[in-house]
Amino acid sequence: MTQAPPTGPTAGRITRRLVSIQEAGDYLGLSVHTVYTMVSQRRVPFVKVGRLVKFDLALLDAWIAKRTVMPITSHRP
Repeated sequence: MTQAPPTGPTAGRITRRLVSIQEAGDYLGLSVHTVYTMVSQRRVPFVKVGRLVKFDLALLDAWIAKRTVMPITSHRP
């Protein structure tokens, strides 16, 4: 028995909410070592799944947005 191919907005691709430390490092543009250090210092949001450390992409996006520094607009004439 064959299964019908997936349909809808996510058809043909897998979307995951939780990613590995390697994927989080790639997503953030940081080394795995730096991400591990940030986890041990609790400077980045993470999820423990048993003994594994995972990262919620929505939480990472919110964490990035919270730390984004916007430029100051100049009021010079």
